[in-house]
Amino acid sequence: MLWVDKYRPKTLDQAMVHQDIAQNLKKLVAEQDCPHLLFYGPSGSGKKTLIIALLRQIFGPSADKVKVENRTWKVDAGSRTIDIELTTLSSTNHIELNPSDAGFQDRYIVQEIIKEMAKNRPIDTKGKKGYKILVLNEVDKLSREAQHSLRRTMEKYSAYCRLILCCNSSSKVTEAIRSRCLNVRINAPTEEQIVKVLEFIGKKEGLQLPSGFPARIAEKSNRSLRRAILSFETCHVQQYPFTSNQAIPPMDWEEYVSEIASDIMKEQSPKRLYQVRQKLYELLLNCIPPEIILKRLLFELLKKLDAELKHEVCHWAAYYEHRMRLGQKAIFHLEAFVAKFMSIYKAFLIAAFG
Repeated sequence: MLWVDKYRPKTLDQAMVHQDIAQNLKKLVAEQDCPHLLFYGPSGSGKKTLIIALLRQIFGPSADKVKVENRTWKVDAGSRTIDIELTTLSSTNHIELNPSDAGFQDRYIVQEIIKEMAKNRPIDTKGKKGYKILVLNEVDKLSREAQHSLRRTMEKYSAYCRLILCCNSSSKVTEAIRSRCLNVRINAPTEEQIVKVLEFIGKKEGLQLPSGFPARIAEKSNRSLRRAILSFETCHVQQYPFTSNQAIPPMDWEEYVSEIASDIMKEQSPKRLYQVRQKLYELLLNCIPPEIILKRLLFELLKKLDAELKHEVCHWAAYYEHRMRLGQKAIFHLEAFVAKFMSIYKAFLIAAFG
């Protein structure tokens, strides 16, 4: 088992990071029925860990008895019937799903499927909580129509269904949904907190840690606890005993983006653009979020650019990121940014060197 799963806190009391939030959630459950909740914060900050611990706090060990299902629903979409396939994780008391996986059909997921799940009351409460919980991931990626439908579901079935929503950015969630939830911001852990977690894991694994080694991993992690633990385990696999100057390996996908940036800088042509498109496709197929690819690509390009070009390149990166959020096919917008950059850089080289 990976360390990131092996040492994941099982209860709210075990949360080493965000202890204050964990204790407040515990009080919330003890005092009253759980309200609708919206957890938001950067990737790797611990949102899902807190949600799973909260489910255990509410329902006890039964929350761990989870089954994974790939289900296909037939949904009436006006003049035709469409099949929507979705993966769900469910126990007797909760269901977890990612409605944005359905892409532009996400509104049907919310209108039909979540409504159907919300209607069904818990099977046997035995004096326990008389409601079930729906955990919806990546609600910030839902279309406006889906979010409006979700608001109506929250109101109609709130007597016996609670929603726990999870996302990276609450700014993309409509005000109507935010106002109906208790908003819980999960900040990225500090480097000091990450160091404490790494030292705890090292102690549990019986490892000797050179002075400053956990701090170097924390610094490279970009304040993502998940990433820090994965890097720590990678270092352990590559070389143990550790040395004080041991290299912290970058993520494979980051090296790949760095290669793409180098390719773009070396040659600006339709042929090179086609090659870059294949590499971008590969990153997307490996589930690297397109916003992260664009951000990292910009970071790598800025390291190689003259100061006078940086402002213009940043402007176009922001422009295509916005377009990407509005559109459906991320590859079009990533490729458009690369083409725009090639055009700007080529013009700069011609003006500078003739």
